[in-house]
Amino acid sequence: MTPEPWGKSAQIDLFDCEPDRIKNHDTIELFARTLCDRIKMKPYGPPQVVLFGHDGKEGFSLVQLIETSCITAHFAEDNNTAYIDVFSCKEFDARDCAEFCRLYFGAKNAKFNEMLRG
Repeated sequence: MTPEPWGKSAQIDLFDCEPDRIKNHDTIELFARTLCDRIKMKPYGPPQVVLFGHDGKEGFSLVQLIETSCITAHFAEDNNTAYIDVFSCKEFDARDCAEFCRLYFGAKNAKFNEMLRG
């Protein structure tokens, strides 16, 4: 017997993003807050945005806990890409979420996958 899905995961890959958007701490922090509002999720504490890496693979990473799970993102400065994951047991429009992310970071191309979990 297969259990009912426990939640939904959206994986969003963004390509050819605007460099000034993915390399800016404040822009990424505002993204987390705005995305929570957009998909109607309640943040659990402030977003964590940290710049780290080495050997040409530097970039910001984001973790935003939400009351129903989390939002994570990794931004690769060397090729202007972003990899965003949204997971929640509360329903959200994953396609709208992906489009918001694409527009926010000015991505010229994007890939999107939605998966039920559980």
